[in-house]
Parts: sequence; structure tokens; C-alpha cells
Amino acid sequence: MGNSGITINLGNTSIETTNRNEKGKNLLEFPKEYTVIDIETTGLSPQYDSIIELSALKVNDNNITDSFSELVNPGFKIDSFITELTGITNEMLKTANKIDKVLPKFIDFIGTSHLVGHNINFDINFIYDACISVLKKPLKNNFTDTMRISRRFLKELSHHRLSDVASFYNVSYEGAHRALNDCKITKECFTKLQENILKEYKSIDEFIKLSSTKGNCSCKISDIVSTKEEFDESHPLFGKYCVFTGTLEKMVRKDAMQIVVDCGGFVESSVTSKTNYLILGNNDYCSTIKDGKSSKQKKAEALKLNGNDIEIIPETVFYDLISDSLKNNQ
Repeated sequence: MGNSGITINLGNTSIETTNRNEKGKNLLEFPKEYTVIDIETTGLSPQYDSIIELSALKVNDNNITDSFSELVNPGFKIDSFITELTGITNEMLKTANKIDKVLPKFIDFIGTSHLVGHNINFDINFIYDACISVLKKPLKNNFTDTMRISRRFLKELSHHRLSDVASFYNVSYEGAHRALNDCKITKECFTKLQENILKEYKSIDEFIKLSSTKGNCSCKISDIVSTKEEFDESHPLFGKYCVFTGTLEKMVRKDAMQIVVDCGGFVESSVTSKTNYLILGNNDYCSTIKDGKSSKQKKAEALKLNGNDIEIIPETVFYDLISDSLKNNQ
């Protein structure tokens, strides 16, 4: 139990990742009873950032039966970018309880139920680490990722953000980026995905068997070239444009770029409207919490607030992307 490092071999590169070895399984399922979860945070790294909102919806036979939502005081002032993105202000958080008060109630609410969320690995990783720190026990619930399902089923979409899936199914996106509203949107998208998949494939087993996740992709940039001929299209880095900045702690940048192209992604030298991930060295990411932001990060934040499909992550989350994907395919 705990978060000691584990080694993952990817080609000729070995990396250390967070060991959430009691984490539940990421399952392609449509359970009758489940709990939709979503969190808001000060950033995307469980190591450096904090949860500022925890929300959940209990669903039985497609009906919402109960809900939970609480703000969480992180113990420090949040960045103006987070306020602009989520609408959560420092004034709102001032009177909120801290994580040691809110988390036990949240865990009691979700119990052992099957969890559903969009890009849920990020939520699970934050909650898992918080459970270890506060409750001294792991989060073991199995879960289903609507983004993973969307990537397999809605291949015509160029992006698979919650906003993209909601738009495709004409689900209202009003109030997004507040956790409880995101839970409601995710629940509606999950229902639409289930209805359409079962209509086309008759069963989830047939969907898993017949929905191909292999494809060809030419991924070249300067001398960073993949020798692979087939890629897993459900991998979170497949078809994504990545920019690295700062000094990486675990590997040289060239090796990190090689991992991206070997996953079917693309690497660029500067942040553009095409960029999906800006990956910062851990030390650089940590310094941004104290407003030491680079021009690349400021540009990435402006693009995200403008609705672009871009995330700013530290290298630890980059490794989580790889680790979680490998677990999904076991």
C-alpha cells in the first residue's frame, strides 16, 4: 500500500511512476447502479496540486438517486487561472472545510460503488493519493471512463473532451467546470453512449470485440521517428500534439519525445493552437504554483480559457498517462 515508485519499461526507456497498486480496474462496462464522480483541483498533478471540490451523483437504472458536493479549502490562495476556469474563488474557499473533513464524507457517500467519470484516471489518482494521506487506506473502487469509451466508439470526433461528447449528443454544457455540473453532464453522455453502443453492437462484449483500436499513423518530427507500424488508438497520447519545456527529472527530453511518437503522438517545439499537452519538468511545474510562469505556460493557459483542447501537466502526470494506459490494456 502507498505511493512508492514502480518501474515501467517502454522500448529502451525505463521510468519510475507512482505506485497506486491497489487502485481499482478501469472497466468497459455499463452497470445498472453506479456513482458519477468529478473533482476540481488547483492543477493536474496529485503530487503538487490540491483538490478544491468533490462531487458525486448516485445513479440507479438511469435515475439520479442522491448527490454530494462540497468545496475544499486547500490551505492556500488559488491561482486566478483556476478561478477563471472554474468560477471558484478564494472567497468561496475561505469558509470551506479542509480535505481531512470533506474526504471522509465523500468516501462514505461513494462507498464501494462502481465509479464513472470523464477522463476519470485524473480524478481517481487525486482521490487515491488523498485517501492514502488522510485516511491511510487506498481507493479500490472499479471505474469506467467515458473518454475511453468515446475514443473507441466516436472515432469521427477529432477531440474527446467532455464538451466534444456533450456537443455530439446535444447535451447541455451549461455550468461546466464545476464538479457537480460536470457529473450531470457526464451522466447524460454516459447514457447516450450506452444507448448508441447497445443499438449498434447489441452488447458491451460485442462492442469490445468488434471496435478496432488499431490503426496506422505517421509520426515524424525532425529526427524523432517511430519505428512502429501500428498504434493503440485508445492511448491518451495517440494523435496528440505534445510540447516539453523545462528540465525533466526522470529522463532526457529526447527519450520523452520518443515515447510520445511511439504512442502515436506528435512532438512540437512551441505551443500552438494544435498543442494538446504542455509537459513541464517537475521543478518547473512546482515553481509555477508560486507564479513563476513561463511564456509557454501563459500561452497554454490563454488557449485553454479560449476553449482549446490543451492541458498543462508535470512530468509525473505524463508518466501516469503511460502507466494508466498500460494497465487498461492488461
